[in-house]
Amino acid sequence: MPSSKRTQNVNRKLHRVASAVGLSRRDFVKRAAAGAGGLALAGKVTAAFADASDVIRIGFISPRTGPLGGFGECDPYVLGVARKALANGLMSGGKKYKVEIIDKDSQSDPARASQLAKGLINNDNIDLMLTTSTPEVVNPVADACDAAGMPCVSTILPWESWYFGRGGKPGQKPFPFKWSFHFSFGVAQFAQAYISEWGSGAVPTNKKVGVMFPNDADGNALREHMIPLFEKAGFTVFDPGGYEDGTTDYSAQIAKYKAANVQIFTGVPIPPDFATFWRQAAQLGFAKTVKIQSIAKTGLFPTQMEALGSLAYNIASLCYWHPTFPYKSPLTGHTSQELANGYEKSTGRQWNQQLGGTQSLLDVGGELLKSTNPKNKQGLVDKMETLKVTTAVGTVDFGHGPVPHVSTTPLIGAQWIKAKAGSKHKLDLVIVNNADDPNVPVGAKLQPYS
Repeated sequence: MPSSKRTQNVNRKLHRVASAVGLSRRDFVKRAAAGAGGLALAGKVTAAFADASDVIRIGFISPRTGPLGGFGECDPYVLGVARKALANGLMSGGKKYKVEIIDKDSQSDPARASQLAKGLINNDNIDLMLTTSTPEVVNPVADACDAAGMPCVSTILPWESWYFGRGGKPGQKPFPFKWSFHFSFGVAQFAQAYISEWGSGAVPTNKKVGVMFPNDADGNALREHMIPLFEKAGFTVFDPGGYEDGTTDYSAQIAKYKAANVQIFTGVPIPPDFATFWRQAAQLGFAKTVKIQSIAKTGLFPTQMEALGSLAYNIASLCYWHPTFPYKSPLTGHTSQELANGYEKSTGRQWNQQLGGTQSLLDVGGELLKSTNPKNKQGLVDKMETLKVTTAVGTVDFGHGPVPHVSTTPLIGAQWIKAKAGSKHKLDLVIVNNADDPNVPVGAKLQPYS
C-alpha cells in the first residue's frame, strides 16, 4: 500500500478511536505517548478497535434550516424516538450491535449536502446512509454514495426526480446507481391523486389547469411526465414555463393564468416562492377565481400554511403520511396516531407529515440492517434489491418498482381547513381523497377554494 494511503488510513483510525475515548486527535496522540498514562489509555484504544466491528454507524442527512427547513423540523424528535428504540442494540444474524445515528443538517444547500455525505463516509466510517426530502438534499447525497460504494436509502421526492434528475435512462445497463435506493411517490401517484380529486365532482370546474413548475429537478420531471397525464384525462393545461427558484415577481405568470381562465391550480414551488406567488395572486385577483388550489412541495406543513393567514383556508394538498394512516412503525412499534401525539406532547408543535416520512426511512434502514450482515456493504445492496417491509407510510417493496432500486409509495388527497373553535391549532389537514390507498380513511369532502 502506498505510504500516503497508509497515512490516511492511520489518521482515520486515530480520529475514530480518539472520538471513542472522548479526546481530540491531538490530545489522543500526546497521551498515547505519555508513559504510564499512555499504557492506561492503550487499554481503551484496544477496546475501541475491538468494539468497532460491534457498532453500526448510520449517517442521516436532511434539511433542518434554510428554505427547505420545514422538512427537517420534526427530525430531532423522530431521531430521538429511534435512538431510544435502538438503545439496547440491534440483533442481526444472531449478533447484537450497538447503533449510532450521526445526523447532519444540509442547510438546504446541495453542495453542503454532498460535503456532509463525503465526511460521513470518509471520516465517520458509516455503514449505511439515510437521506430525505427534496432533490436538493437527496440527489447530491446519493451521488456521493454511489461514487464511494456506500449503501444509501432515500425518500420524499418524486422518484423521477431522483432517477432522471441524476441522469438515469430507461433500460440503462448496467444500472447506473448500484449503491443507492429510493422509495417515494412519483408522477403516477401525483396524477392519480389529482385526477381523482379534481374529477370527483365535489367541486365543479371548467377543467382548465394552471401549473407552476420551476426550472429544477422536481419541476422539469413533472412538466415532462405529468402534464401529458392531465391532458389524457381531459384537462386543459396552461404552463407559462419554468422559472428560477427565488423569483420575486410573478405578475407575468399570473396574467397568463387569468387570461386562460384557469380554475384549477397546482405546482411544486419551494415554500418561500409559493408564499410570494400566492400573495401576489390574491392582490391581482387571480386567487378568487381559483376553484381548486392543489399545491405540493410547499403547503405540506402547518407552519408554512399559517404564515399565509386566511389565504391558506381550503388550499388542497397531497400527503404522504397522516396520523390516520393505518400502519405501525416496525422499528418503534408506534401507530401513526401515537407518533403524532408523541410529537405534539414533546414539542408543543402541531404534527406534520414528515414525521411519517422520516420514520419510514428509519424503518427501512432498521429492517435492512436486521436482515443481513450490517458490515457487508455488498450484502446490504443485494438484500435491499428484494426488501419488502410495511413502514409508517405503507408498504415499501424494492422488488417491484418502476425501475430498479425504486419503490413507490402512495399520495393521499388532503385539504387545509380552518380549525374548529376551541382547537389549539389554527389549521387542520383533513383527508379528502384516498384513491391511491383505500386503506386510509377519508375524513371530509373537498371544499372549493373560492
